[in-house]
Amino acid sequence: MGHGGDVIKELTADHAEVAGLFDRIRSSRPGSRERKELVDEVTERLVRHAVAEEQYLYPAVREHVVDGEALAEKELRDHSRIAETLNALAGVDSGDPGFSELLVVLVTGVTAHVRDEEERLFPRLSAACPREVLRDLGDKVRRAERIAPTRPHPAAPDRPPAIGAVSPWLGLVDKIRDKIRDFVTRRAKPR
Repeated sequence: MGHGGDVIKELTADHAEVAGLFDRIRSSRPGSRERKELVDEVTERLVRHAVAEEQYLYPAVREHVVDGEALAEKELRDHSRIAETLNALAGVDSGDPGFSELLVVLVTGVTAHVRDEEERLFPRLSAACPREVLRDLGDKVRRAERIAPTRPHPAAPDRPPAIGAVSPWLGLVDKIRDKIRDFVTRRAKPR
């Protein structure tokens, strides 16, 4: 996250990072602490990415792309399904058979969402949107990802302006929660 460039380059680089995390998850041992930690990392990246898209990308799609409203709504439905899967994963131990099943659902859903954005949405936005607007959106996405929540919040708004008002507060709460989790995890590891 925070790669520089226009919004499409920024989000495409995020997609590649998540794909790399999925590869690492696949090669980790089922039920291992490493697998759970990798899922926590991919959760954080996906949530930050989704918040930034909901705050800046989809409003731009609605404004600049023909049939942008329908495209944005479809992507928001994808985000909702992905968030539900992330929430379910958070509640299951990595050794539970359901954990692996949920991972398959997550990887399949995210992969389809990414393919749709990169093959359908991004080219249409690029063709319809001036370069300076795409660069400005890239800057906004980078800023939004830095302060976004790190965990899914299904009841949180997914559209501006409400998402912009709520996300920094949820991000702060999540960062505190993450610090506590990291502290407890470090203390629990054998020395």
